Amino acid sequence: MKVCIVGAGAIGGWMGAKLARGGHSVSVLARGAALSAIRNNGLQLIEGDSTYIAKFTAAASAGELETPDLLIIAVKAPGLRDAAVSVAPLIGPNTTVLTAMNGVPWWFFDRLDRPLAGAQLTTIDATGEIAKSIPSRSVVGCVVHAACSVDAPGAIRHKMGARLIVGEPGGGLSPRLQALHEALAAAGFEPESSDDIQRDVWFKLWGNMTMNPVSAITGATTDKILDDAQTREFCSAVMREAQSIGNRIGIPIAQTPDERHAVTRKLGAMKTSMLQDVEAGKGIELDALVAAVCEIGQKVGVSTPYTDALLGLTRLMARGRGLY
Repeated sequence: MKVCIVGAGAIGGWMGAKLARGGHSVSVLARGAALSAIRNNGLQLIEGDSTYIAKFTAAASAGELETPDLLIIAVKAPGLRDAAVSVAPLIGPNTTVLTAMNGVPWWFFDRLDRPLAGAQLTTIDATGEIAKSIPSRSVVGCVVHAACSVDAPGAIRHKMGARLIVGEPGGGLSPRLQALHEALAAAGFEPESSDDIQRDVWFKLWGNMTMNPVSAITGATTDKILDDAQTREFCSAVMREAQSIGNRIGIPIAQTPDERHAVTRKLGAMKTSMLQDVEAGKGIELDALVAAVCEIGQKVGVSTPYTDALLGLTRLMARGRGLY
């Protein structure tokens, strides 16, 4: 395939390097130091003691690239609108747009058999430009379960996990989903085809929406957050509100907050992606992870006082640092 990666950060760089190593023709839209590093030295993928150098075609604008078969959007949520507008010329009639991002996506209510079918979220796509730029027919959702980090511009370290859950926003399975699954597997990922990608998005969000912002506010790793009884209970209260919302939108979660905390504990002293962004002075994904949940709660009549408090506190912290 011809593959284009939008966002040469941790996840985008990791996916692009593995696809290049798997024999696909990969290009990347990047900027700044990452663009220069990839142009000059290729993209380095570090796994354990080994380093693979992927030679990409690196460009600063979509006009420099050909229409790809697979366009992977792996930018942080705050940069999605600008990225969507910039890549619109690259999306051909047969291009699959894979959204490898955290949080609630703009296509979350594309399923027609659920409450709020067709609803648009102002916290995600206030102007509607994302939906206009990326045709819904082109989108395949992707939930990433992998830990990667940026050692330096153009140098990505893969720490653990290679699980990619992919699914059609409209539900069900499709020939293109099967073809994508096979290509990802051949490139060394661990893909799973889902007939309900919204369920997978919501379940991952259920854990991310507390650990990420609480760590960003406090500077604490996940083990310390869970070791503090009051903070852990606050996180549980937020998760219970999200569970109530899930029940209203047809995505119930059977697991309890304590059961999810036990899974998180197994990861040890983990520094969340949002805390890493705060430390690096980057904008945080607060709207996609928290504000969208509050907005959905309002739409379905679920009160979210704990989630509202988490949103307000994190937003205040981030605004004070110029990160929101």
